[in-house]
Amino acid sequence: MDTHGLPALTTLFVWWFSTGAILYLDGLPRKTFGWSLAGASAVLAACLYGLHATRDLTSLTGSYVAFLCTIGVWGWQEVAFLLGFVTGPRREPLPAGSRGWRRAGFALETILHHEIAIIALAIAILSVTWGGANPVGPWTFAVLWAMRQSAKLNLFLGVRNLSEDFLPEHLRYLATYFSRRSLNPLLPVSLALSLGVAVLVWQASVAPGVGTDRAAGLSFVGTLLALAMLEHVFMLVPFPTTRIWGWSLRSRERPVASPAA
Repeated sequence: MDTHGLPALTTLFVWWFSTGAILYLDGLPRKTFGWSLAGASAVLAACLYGLHATRDLTSLTGSYVAFLCTIGVWGWQEVAFLLGFVTGPRREPLPAGSRGWRRAGFALETILHHEIAIIALAIAILSVTWGGANPVGPWTFAVLWAMRQSAKLNLFLGVRNLSEDFLPEHLRYLATYFSRRSLNPLLPVSLALSLGVAVLVWQASVAPGVGTDRAAGLSFVGTLLALAMLEHVFMLVPFPTTRIWGWSLRSRERPVASPAA
């Protein structure tokens, strides 16, 4: 349980709660955005320090700290993006009639700075963990990055469930770059490749002779990969994903001003 069950449950809770917390922050009034980014930046600095401090810590504690710190690092770019601070040079809807590579170019412009930020964070994680014996941080970030890129490409190519309700008002223009269709050729490939990697990860976690720290680290990664696959499945079905994080979307509700007497 300590090496497989608890890491899996921890990953499930962190995925649910951290996503909801970020959605809650981006639904608050814009005057709070600077404070939210400042708080996320403080967490980023602490998490990079934590990754450096545990890079040679081959224990259950080291696996837990490395995983949670990497989630904190990833959370910074999520906050910066959804609050509108780090997106791209284009901040307007897709021009009418845009097709093919022209549409792709416009879409890239909307998230260019965001993509650069993710690369910078990847370099930062590799820098603070380089040469260490604890690989959980880089493993976790690699899964987050790969599956996020897959999700972006699938939204661009077209899926049934766009989940555009999650976009805050100031980023609603991004929905014009999505495409709605029952299925695109990439989605089955994304799911098949993810499943194959997930099977290998879980097999490695229960292999004879694997240490408890390595087993826990692989369990974190395997569960995170499974949850990312679930998010891809949500794209295939008209499931109201807002139900999962309904509590976090309440921050977008604004009190209705009463009419003057």
